[in-house]
Amino acid sequence: MTRHALSMPSPLGTITLVANDDALVAVHLGDEAASSAVAAQAAPAHPVLERAREQLAEYLAGRRTAFELPLHLGGTDFQRAVWTALRAIPFGETRTYGELARTVGRPAAVRAVGAANGQNPLAIVVPCHRVIGADGTLTGYAGGLARKRWLLAHEAAPVPGPLFDRARR
Repeated sequence: MTRHALSMPSPLGTITLVANDDALVAVHLGDEAASSAVAAQAAPAHPVLERAREQLAEYLAGRRTAFELPLHLGGTDFQRAVWTALRAIPFGETRTYGELARTVGRPAAVRAVGAANGQNPLAIVVPCHRVIGADGTLTGYAGGLARKRWLLAHEAAPVPGPLFDRARR
């Protein structure tokens, strides 16, 4: 199946959207964006990519709180369960990794949930940025903690202060 890519500027840096013929398969931020574009054909007129670009631009401009796109989520059954649970976290809210583990019916699998969260191929659209540590701190984000902090602030979700102070040093 052919992959198509479209890059767009954003307040978070370059975002590259990748689609197959039918669905969005990846959203890459920053350095990942450039490498994913090389592996796919540029297709600015691709309908899935155009819808994704429009909806992402609306989200970043504060005019959209949820995405309505065809998505292709590969991964294992467990990863897909975690990614589905991520999509259920409302705009402007956060959940801990433990809460997410309980949501998918695996309360002892907190680390596995964290690993699945880190493998999410559809950043922002599948909102893995809404997951925080049990103590309320920002933890791991493939796009970097500064982007995670920006996304949470953009959604007016509670953004912990101590990590922000440490990250600025």
